[in-house]
Amino acid sequence: MIKVLMAKPGLDGHDRGAKVVARALRDAGMEVIYTGLRQTPEQIVEAAVQEDVQVLALSILSGAHDYLFPRIIELLKEKEIKDILVVGGGIFSSEDIPKLKQMGITGLFGPGTTTGEIVNFIQENSKPR
Repeated sequence: MIKVLMAKPGLDGHDRGAKVVARALRDAGMEVIYTGLRQTPEQIVEAAVQEDVQVLALSILSGAHDYLFPRIIELLKEKEIKDILVVGGGIFSSEDIPKLKQMGITGLFGPGTTTGEIVNFIQENSKPR
C-alpha cells in the first residue's frame, strides 16, 4: 500500500482541493495522512519522517511555493531522505514549473488536472517499501 502525507504549507487557508485529492487517493487504495492547514516546512518534513511515507503531496494556492517548496526539499536533503516522491498541487506560473521540477518536485498538478491523473502519477512513480 502506498502511504501519502498530504500537506498544506504556509498560510494558505483553502483546503477543499487537498481534501478532494486525499479522498481520491484513499479511494484508490492508498493510506493518506492529512496534516491540516498552515503547516511549516519543518512540521511537514517531521510528519513525513514520523509517518514513514512514500509520497509527500504538497498543496498550495497562495503563491508562496517559490519559498516553501524549496525549504521542504532542503529539509529532506538535510535529513538525507531520498526515497520520498514529492508532488505539488496548486497554481504555478509556467516559469516556476521547470525550477520546481529541477529541485525535486517530481509531479506538479495545476487547475484542470483530474484526480485520476494524480492517482496514476503517484501509482506509477512512488517507490514500493
